[in-house]
Amino acid sequence: MLLTMICLTKIVRWVAVKRWRRYLAAFFLAVITISCDDTHRSQNPEPETNGLQTVTINNVEPRRDVTGEIIDAHDGCLQFFNGRYYLYGTAYGKTDGFTNNNYRVYSSPDLEHWTFEGVLLPERPAGIYWRPYVVFNPHTRRYVLWYNWYPKLWNGQAGVATSDTPVGPFKIANPNVQLSHPGTGDGSPFVDDDGTGYFIYTSISDGFTVRVERLTPDYLDSTGKTSDVLAVGGEAPVMFRRNNFYYALLGPRCNACPEGSEVQVFMSASPLGPFASKPDWAINRRPEINAPTAITQKAWSATILTPTGMVTYHPEKNTPVIAAGSFPFISAQETWVAKIPTIGEPAFIWMADRWKSCPDGVMGHNFQYWSPPLKFTQDGNILPIKNVGRWYISWGPGK
Repeated sequence: MLLTMICLTKIVRWVAVKRWRRYLAAFFLAVITISCDDTHRSQNPEPETNGLQTVTINNVEPRRDVTGEIIDAHDGCLQFFNGRYYLYGTAYGKTDGFTNNNYRVYSSPDLEHWTFEGVLLPERPAGIYWRPYVVFNPHTRRYVLWYNWYPKLWNGQAGVATSDTPVGPFKIANPNVQLSHPGTGDGSPFVDDDGTGYFIYTSISDGFTVRVERLTPDYLDSTGKTSDVLAVGGEAPVMFRRNNFYYALLGPRCNACPEGSEVQVFMSASPLGPFASKPDWAINRRPEINAPTAITQKAWSATILTPTGMVTYHPEKNTPVIAAGSFPFISAQETWVAKIPTIGEPAFIWMADRWKSCPDGVMGHNFQYWSPPLKFTQDGNILPIKNVGRWYISWGPGK
């Protein structure tokens, strides 16, 4: 009898634990409400929550951590690991950005209340560091940090570091990944549904060409298998998958430019392509602009989106040339597309840095723009994003 009671007690405890874990695992995004544009902030109503926990995604004020400090994490990514969100980025502080920058990570249970977790890569060679991206490797069960660094401008390299936890500290495993094309500029990793890793990147030495490259199973090196060139003169490329389509998003060169950058959309049925694009496949472009446009910045050469979607680099031009009406809809340069778990299909959030947006002029205080969930047409194309000042997420248990 005693043995039976002990066994029953263990079973009840096991069921309770399993049920609680299942409840936690189902604590996903339930309702998304989009506010008015930030030019009409007074008309932003709080949504009806029906008892759910509601948080605000605010694009018109700096994000702060739980201590009240402005979050200093730029040109990085937002990931969801083990029921918690992690925001990775470059910390610029009061510098001009061309220094031995640190990488930081913040965590949050709800995308609003952020805790500073520390510096990602405390031990690193001297250089200039940008664009940290962390992914989880299901084969090795380790977290992998890809980053872009320059021992000397503009001698770009891609480095890789690993950690047992999403907050690190990360230790360098490969400081100079031998990608197929040298002079690595902006780049970011992508993990497919089957656990295969890829890296989409710009090759500075090859005219700022953008390609996708397959990684080794441990994500620490390249296999040498690459896509064709997606674009020339491109920057800030990111990649994600929705259903059976692979998306590559990138824009013309826009190094900390205050006007922001348009974003061209490339689509493929395979992670290594071939990728296709059209002039109207753009998400951060004024809706009335469907023709090829030109965007530049001072002392940088012009870049043009051609009718095929290719970005062409013109080295003979060395002055600012901005075509009339060609400014991007949102003055920001993309950094990531975050995949947010929801009841049903995941939500994809476009993230971008609004350079020189902070009132105090401190680079580390620049705002980030987080779009409401991207919308897609029936054939899979991404609809243009909207400039929304605030929008809301209501959290609650799923089923």
